[in-house]
Amino acid sequence: MRAARLVSLVLLLQAHGRQTAAELAARLEVSERTVYRDLDALSEAGVPVYAERGRGGGCRLVDGYRTTLTGLSRQEADALLLAGVPGAAADLGLGPVAAAAQLKVLAALPDRLRATALLARQRFHLDAPDWFRSAPAHPALEAVASAVWNDRRVRLAYERGDGSVVRRTVDPLGLVLKGGAWYLVARVGRDERIYRVSRVRSARSLDEGFERAPDFDLAARWGAAAATFEASLPRYPVSVRATPAGRAALERVAAWAARDAGAGAPDPGRPGWLRLELDFERLEYAASHLLRLGVEVEVLAPAALRARLARTARDVAALYAGADRRASRAASRAATPGND
Repeated sequence: MRAARLVSLVLLLQAHGRQTAAELAARLEVSERTVYRDLDALSEAGVPVYAERGRGGGCRLVDGYRTTLTGLSRQEADALLLAGVPGAAADLGLGPVAAAAQLKVLAALPDRLRATALLARQRFHLDAPDWFRSAPAHPALEAVASAVWNDRRVRLAYERGDGSVVRRTVDPLGLVLKGGAWYLVARVGRDERIYRVSRVRSARSLDEGFERAPDFDLAARWGAAAATFEASLPRYPVSVRATPAGRAALERVAAWAARDAGAGAPDPGRPGWLRLELDFERLEYAASHLLRLGVEVEVLAPAALRARLARTARDVAALYAGADRRASRAASRAATPGND
């Protein structure tokens, strides 16, 4: 949003001094023309900023100018990073301080920028979790988050997938919110591991601190771990043909399986249908998801999946046919004279 970019532009000039338009454009990921337009907007709003062209020129603030963005506590400054994700801030126990930080930022902005920021807040809101899915409970999240903020080792009681509980002392490096669930990236000895916070049964922050590597990059570590996890999943390739409606439905019920399938190629055997190559983790997952699409999607291979779907369809048809016959016989007996 432009209001956020304008604030970033002022803070960049305040922190780094003279910058070329090209440098600012690269940092803000916009064009140089946009940088000059933003400088004009700041100048009109009363911010003493100007650009000098030619050798030795650049964009800068008038010497000695500082923004009036002061008075933020450490917690409020931390909460600003989560200001666009109110649910996440609340999960971490930062809801009230995030609101206070936003008010201080708004109060510090020039009138024109403040009005723009208020309009943006009225018009845009981020609600990350998916529809009809309640986020898992994270009873230990605040304790874990406190250890992350303060670089304190933490003692976890962690429930494994098989239900057993293990205890670990870890260096909590960072928290990641993914699909409504929180994950802890932690160091155990020399290894880095990822823990699902909803499985943390208890967490106790220790007095002992730890040092993280100077080049630690949480986003990069999470991205690498997520890619490794996805690559490690078993692959169960499935060939299907689908109606256009079926292709669209695949995006709703099995988007991960269809993500690399593209738009599909015309099926030579069924005009109007599309051929698609899908990837599931296993036969059972493929069957449960593709059954939901009914006659809009037909499995071509593997044969084991076709047989599984056909058998399930017969069983379902028999179940309902039997129920209909029983209901018919009951209605016939009720209609027979002498049956009260």
